[in-house]
Amino acid sequence: MSDILQELTELRHRDAMLREAEVPFAEMMRRVEATPPPRDVTPQLSLADSPRVIAELKRASPSEGMIREDFRPVELARELVAAGAAALSVLCEPHRFLGDEKYLQAVRKVVDVPILYKDFLSTRYQIAAARAAGADVVLLIAAVLDDPTLKDLLDFAHGLGLAALVETHDEDEIARSVQAGARIIGVNCRNLRNFATDVSLLEALVGRIPRPCLRVAESGMHTADAIRRAKAAGADGFLVGTALMRAPSPGKKLTELLANH
Repeated sequence: MSDILQELTELRHRDAMLREAEVPFAEMMRRVEATPPPRDVTPQLSLADSPRVIAELKRASPSEGMIREDFRPVELARELVAAGAAALSVLCEPHRFLGDEKYLQAVRKVVDVPILYKDFLSTRYQIAAARAAGADVVLLIAAVLDDPTLKDLLDFAHGLGLAALVETHDEDEIARSVQAGARIIGVNCRNLRNFATDVSLLEALVGRIPRPCLRVAESGMHTADAIRRAKAAGADGFLVGTALMRAPSPGKKLTELLANH
């Protein structure tokens, strides 16, 4: 299978270059300065009373095709926050996930929880655009960023007041993320290069993330038992998308995932 992760990162880089030709970096930074301060996601993920779920809004994915045909991000956001989501993640990648930055902007107007800008980011311009859109957190994927770039983007995001969730898939990527200054590290048990999912990988790796970094379990969190297992392994937060978006009532599904912990 082709390397979708690299393909999407390069495609979104090209998209950003075209956008920057229309909205220069200096103008984007002026928009950042005019945006209300970001919400701090750290307290949300640090609470230990119950699993802290980052509920993801997405229409589709390259591996599963259309996930939710009737996609109404504002209604979904309200429902998930009411059901106990600690934060939201909004897919903004348009080509293979059918996302849109406008979804995040619309959701930002109706909820108070922190919002993660979910996309394939590799430049400062993209991070500035995410902040200008109202994001509180950005995703950085260690697998497609070399060490200097990862550190530079982390420093830039932190300088804008953004949190950054650094996604990893093995021990080397965890070590690289720590060295770069990551404060929130996720373990994705779905390999975005071939889309194979292995929840046991998550259990093996989450505990390898050193404190005081916050630990996030990504992918495969379809049941309350999977969340319990990841929590027992040391996860602080849980990114849940497909399981919620496939459910007739995402809020009810989230309530089930949060029950009996």
